[in-house]
Amino acid sequence: MAKGGNTVNFVKSIVEPIAKQLGLEIWDIRFLKEGSQWYLRIFIDKEGGVSIDDCVDLTHAINKPLDEADPIEQAYCLEVSSPGIERELTRPEHFEKFIGEKIMVKTIRPVDGKRDFKGTLEGYDNGNITLRTEDGSGLTFTKKEVSWVKLDDFSE
Repeated sequence: MAKGGNTVNFVKSIVEPIAKQLGLEIWDIRFLKEGSQWYLRIFIDKEGGVSIDDCVDLTHAINKPLDEADPIEQAYCLEVSSPGIERELTRPEHFEKFIGEKIMVKTIRPVDGKRDFKGTLEGYDNGNITLRTEDGSGLTFTKKEVSWVKLDDFSE
């Protein structure tokens, strides 16, 4: 855990200014354990898309500041990548940026016997996600009710 606070927020405070200098936006940061290994995953974005060089440049630029700040006690693997296609929407600014776009929603519990929904993101307000389905009906989910919300990059 970060000294004096939340690991992800502390890492973001170190990494975000460096990313901006490189013309990059921090899409998301996740610190999680898979098996016995810890991962610090930093997802970056920029207008026109992210290249491998962008990932390498940011990795090189943040290695020393992260080592000096030492925000994470245990050993971890650092991964820098693009959010990719079907990117997950997690923060309010993600939802606001993609209003009017096609999305997929997976709920934690079935709603009318279904857990998977597709449609257009109609709105996002204080944690409430409004989806207009293909048949024209509107559905609203709270962030607590969903496993994930992703862009539907393969919709026609």
